[in-house]
Amino acid sequence: MFSMSSMTDVIFLLLIFFMVTSTFVQPSEIEVNLPQSTQQAAIRPTTSIYIKKEGQIYWVQTDTTGHAQTDSIANPDQLLGLMRALKASDPDQFVALHADTLVHYGQIVDVLDRGSQAGLRIVLATTPRARAEAAPEVQPVAAEPASQPEPQSSPQ
Repeated sequence: MFSMSSMTDVIFLLLIFFMVTSTFVQPSEIEVNLPQSTQQAAIRPTTSIYIKKEGQIYWVQTDTTGHAQTDSIANPDQLLGLMRALKASDPDQFVALHADTLVHYGQIVDVLDRGSQAGLRIVLATTPRARAEAAPEVQPVAAEPASQPEPQSSPQ
């Protein structure tokens, strides 16, 4: 007779493993090439704004189950309305801004300004950079007496 109890245990453990690891993955179907930074935020916000390199803006809100709802922003007033609604629902909420490295600085400032108008705190999202790249180590140079060049005689 074949016992399925050990197979059931393995399947149960795999199920638990995939359920636990799926909570670590933040769903994002929007491709954004983020700038690099040595400091990272410890808390992930549930709401994010993505700006693609073409200038398209997306509002992504994740619920408690991890399901993300993505809305494309047609105009800046729509973004301001979403920000005000988020602030009204949770005054302590903050938003992560994921802007591609090729996005114009003015568009980033515009989104930050609208967040300020709505009273939201916005953090800029970056990708981790190795500390060695962030602050290259300077090798000390031994001080040697400078050799004086020989004076050259000029014909007169």
